[in-house]
Amino acid sequence: MKKTKKLGLATRALHMGNEPDPTTGAIIPPIFQTSTYVQASPGEHKGFEYTRTHNPTRRRLETCLASLENAEYCVTTSSGMAATMLLMQALPAKSSVLCGDDVYGGTYRYFTTICHERHHFNFVDTTDLKKVEKALKQFKPALIWAETPTNPLLKVTDIKGLCALAKKYKAMVVVDNTFMSPYFQNPLSLGADFVMHSLTKYINGHSDVVGGAIMLNDQKMHEKLYKLQNSIGPCASPFDSWLVLRGVKTLGVRMEAHQKNAMRIATWLEKHPNVASVVYPGLKSHPQHKIASEQMSGFGGMITFFIKGGLKESRKFLKSVTLFSLAESLGGVESLIEHPAIMTHASIPVENRLKIGITDNLIRISVGIEDCDDLISDLTQAFNNTY
Repeated sequence: MKKTKKLGLATRALHMGNEPDPTTGAIIPPIFQTSTYVQASPGEHKGFEYTRTHNPTRRRLETCLASLENAEYCVTTSSGMAATMLLMQALPAKSSVLCGDDVYGGTYRYFTTICHERHHFNFVDTTDLKKVEKALKQFKPALIWAETPTNPLLKVTDIKGLCALAKKYKAMVVVDNTFMSPYFQNPLSLGADFVMHSLTKYINGHSDVVGGAIMLNDQKMHEKLYKLQNSIGPCASPFDSWLVLRGVKTLGVRMEAHQKNAMRIATWLEKHPNVASVVYPGLKSHPQHKIASEQMSGFGGMITFFIKGGLKESRKFLKSVTLFSLAESLGGVESLIEHPAIMTHASIPVENRLKIGITDNLIRISVGIEDCDDLISDLTQAFNNTY
């Protein structure tokens, strides 16, 4: 897959992989909803044999996504967790993996309850490079797994610094870039070996697809990931691939709208008398605001805040919202709100959650693209109903 650096990202999102159908001229490429392909003679085909192996619609999507992350290769999967699984399967058995201490609950669950039988996992705050280097010396990991910003505490890791350390100790780096999308951050350009996404979130953007993707520039590792995908089978379906191709076309305008609303709401929350603190990379109060400003071109649509009180106040507040939907996931055009300790991160033991700061008064918002005045009005009435 050729890089197309001369074109802007919004242009690539629209046109890469979305070329008109060469047979009919249809501006929207068709969905190749087929399981198998006819061969002229045994082994003589047109590049496609079986859809688990190759599919024209999925290939178009992979071309588009690789371009967005300045990558040569892309592997799309049936979910973000399937992408995570492929990366773990690609490592030699009994590898040491260094993982950020604040990651998506599903990632933590997979690493600690299933994949722990295959690899050794150690968790560290990747925003503290001194701690990272100490762990690199101690555990000698084959891979560092980093989310930045993290889920749900929105901690920002210095990707360039992390990758420089990893290279020094001969470790690879994968960055989960789901929260920022390729529109606001490109980890491969900052030194990462892999970037992964839950396509379910911002890249698709319409809450109607579950999918994942891995982008990279190493040919041998791509061949290994592809072989694993074909052998194990967690590939993206043709219809889901088509939906993501449609959704990603508006990535640029959606991310700008998400960010605009999020910045306004974060600033408003920071001044609210019933809010203890707000975490948003775009605020100067964010501990890593400077790093975020240097490695990201925008600050995204995710906000974490700590409501005054505890679980009682959190529950009442979350039951009071009407425009925000109380639901897991993020990155859709509609605004979502959730309670990580009970919902997305419930699989993390209580003592671990509390240790890193996921308390009962922590609330996470995925800010949508609605009229921001309406979103603030909804939050206002929820606060008024709570206190």
